[in-house]
Amino acid sequence: MDETNTKIGIIGGSGFYDLADNLQEVKVETPYGPPSDKIALGTVEGLKVAFLPRHGRDHNLPPHLINYQANIWALKSLGVERLIASSAMGSLQKDYQPGELVILDQFIDRTKKRKDTFYDGPVVTHVSTAFPYCPQLRELAIKEARKKGIACHSQGTAVVIEGPRFSSAAESLWFTKMGWETVNMTGYPEVALAREKEMCYVTIGLVTDYDSGLVMKGAIKPVSVEEVLKNFKKGVEKVKELVFSMIGSWPSERTCECGTALAKARF
Repeated sequence: MDETNTKIGIIGGSGFYDLADNLQEVKVETPYGPPSDKIALGTVEGLKVAFLPRHGRDHNLPPHLINYQANIWALKSLGVERLIASSAMGSLQKDYQPGELVILDQFIDRTKKRKDTFYDGPVVTHVSTAFPYCPQLRELAIKEARKKGIACHSQGTAVVIEGPRFSSAAESLWFTKMGWETVNMTGYPEVALAREKEMCYVTIGLVTDYDSGLVMKGAIKPVSVEEVLKNFKKGVEKVKELVFSMIGSWPSERTCECGTALAKARF
């Protein structure tokens, strides 16, 4: 397989390995250190795909220690132009129910210590993240979810916290009152770094539980660990089904502006 001609990338959990055929793992060195793991190359619906487990194959990397720069750089070096990312989410709103999917359209960055740019000078670069998720891939994800009858919200803002701790009830209640829909620990800076590399990027969020702010308000009863695990297991199969369906209907040409993100970003 031509390692530098793989246009589609998937960032998710190790459960995605069974999506692809003819897997071949490659180790990629980057200027930013090692990626989370080896990158698995294979084919899905006849298209070449590169898959990277965000937390490592054995899920040994906590969210705040993931080398997001290395992950994005490594995928770009293999020729990846468009990325599908999956991520578990806590719900901040009652109508975003566990087991449902969310196609994100905005993020709120509440992280503190992460390297979130490739451009530290000498060329000053300001990439726009006003609309950070690829509109073409978002439309594709929403369309395929509806075709498959998968419960899916067509928009959602994700509050990305540093971790590894979960939010306090007061923090979570604040997020809820602001009207934001989900919370997680891995959505940033991955999306911003992908934009800096002019890659299309879409996130499929999987709601696994209600966050503590809703519990504090008394609107929702606290969920059990058993219920969270059950929702995660069921939801992952939905995410995999959606990803498989998206690749089966993959557009041959990019019609978005993600590939020219740097054109007006530099002094």
